[in-house]
Amino acid sequence: MMKKIVLLLLVCQMSFANTPVWSKTGHRVIGEVAQEHLNGKARRAIKKILNGQSLASVSNFADEIKADSTFRKFSSWHYVNIPQGKTYNEIEPFKYGDLVKGIQECMRIVKDRNSSPEDKAFYLKMLIHLVGDLHQPMHVGRLEDKGGNDIQLQWFNNGSNLHKLWDANMINDYGMSYTELTASLPQYSKKQKKALQEGGLLDWVEESHLLADEVYKSVEIGEKLYYRYGYVWWGTVELQLEKGGLRLAKVLNELF
Repeated sequence: MMKKIVLLLLVCQMSFANTPVWSKTGHRVIGEVAQEHLNGKARRAIKKILNGQSLASVSNFADEIKADSTFRKFSSWHYVNIPQGKTYNEIEPFKYGDLVKGIQECMRIVKDRNSSPEDKAFYLKMLIHLVGDLHQPMHVGRLEDKGGNDIQLQWFNNGSNLHKLWDANMINDYGMSYTELTASLPQYSKKQKKALQEGGLLDWVEESHLLADEVYKSVEIGEKLYYRYGYVWWGTVELQLEKGGLRLAKVLNELF
């Protein structure tokens, strides 16, 4: 009996740890794009803090630690729920924090000269992941359906939901490694990249929130989705990955 209980706990823990968020591939793409756009000072500082690890290699850290209940207090940092027609400044702050507060707290600790090396490394890894989450529109979705998690769909005849569709289904089914996907992203000029980096955190939150409204309109509950949906929305996925990487680079360049 005890063996069955232990096995059940392990299965639950593994399922929780592997809950898809922008998919591991998506987060690594964002990290890789950001790595390519770091200035020299930021690159050196980050290399020291992370002991030589790349942004891509640590980009899923914030999801991996979910398997440890010690870090449960950070769960609400992965998303922010904003009602349609509202802005972030118009909603009541969630007492446990949200995606915006999480990013701001990570930036504060990483920038603080009095922070320990361990804290700098931990919160830098968290920051890398959270900026990625910000650019998955369902992480800035509605409270009543848990950011699309309660909107059930079928993806190629397999059960899914709107959140998972954008987190993992489209990216994973594209079938590329993160390096291949990064290399295949559309090529932007310096002027275009600078334009994609414009604004600040709350501007980017509002942009993702407006995109989330469009994503909600793109499906019907219970709808069976196939190639056409991916064809229509893949360009948006690519753009969000590019924005996430470029804006992460901007945040890190400014921090260091």
